[in-house]
Amino acid sequence: MNAASHPDHVFDVVQESFEAEVLQASLTTPVLVDFWATWCEPCKTLGPMLEKLAADYNGAFRLGKVDVDTQQELAGMFGIRSVPTVVLVKDGQVLDGFTGVLPESQLREFLSRHLQPLEAAPAAEQTDEVSEAAEETPEQAITRLQQAIAAEPNKPEWKLELALALMRMGHIDAAEAELTALPANLSTDARAIRLHNQIDLARAMEDAPELAELQQRVAADDADWAARDLLGVRLLLQGDATAALDQFLHILQHARQWNDGQAKKRLLAAFATLDDAELVSRYRRRMASLLF
Repeated sequence: MNAASHPDHVFDVVQESFEAEVLQASLTTPVLVDFWATWCEPCKTLGPMLEKLAADYNGAFRLGKVDVDTQQELAGMFGIRSVPTVVLVKDGQVLDGFTGVLPESQLREFLSRHLQPLEAAPAAEQTDEVSEAAEETPEQAITRLQQAIAAEPNKPEWKLELALALMRMGHIDAAEAELTALPANLSTDARAIRLHNQIDLARAMEDAPELAELQQRVAADDADWAARDLLGVRLLLQGDATAALDQFLHILQHARQWNDGQAKKRLLAAFATLDDAELVSRYRRRMASLLF
């Protein structure tokens, strides 16, 4: 199917546009990527169902279609071994996926685990909420959310907001307890995933040496991977994202399998916590060049 004949919210993905139309675009709108082939009979069944769902969801996600025969490099990057294969990309990360044809009911269940219905609040209400959030201190946010939870204990969205507020105050244990207690549908929310990575990175710094000591260890032994790893985390948490990512890339380049591939895990965790889309995109490409 040509791009011109696609319904709304459906587009063809090629290597040249993948970075912009899938990875960067997924920072604002999730992208469901359908790896298919013209000779694949199951693809001819699944494709129309995915396009129907993309129309039904009306912008909650976009459907990107990859012809594995013409886009072999993209298929290789994702390790595609059979078609159809579908992956969900959200916030620049592969969040979930499946292989083969699923009934429409199961497709909807798959999407519902990761995508929330779009609810547009009235403009005046949004303005009031933004104004209130801008004036609210972290302590006030925690108090407000605790009161909201007491009034509406069956509304788990408040608990996620509380976990985020607790983390902003540095209350790691309390934030983690709230995060762990979230129901399954919220545990895969982009904010929850980001918080999970923030907690993991903060935990790595417990009892870790100070920055100067880690820098001295790395200067003395270029292959002190443990020191370099902790140096990267400390730099990241102190706001020097570029220097931090460079440390993780160095490990990935020279000791990819160290500590069960921890450098790759650190990079993915860092990507999930950073707001600089251009920086993340640049370093994601560098990571991919080392891995593929």
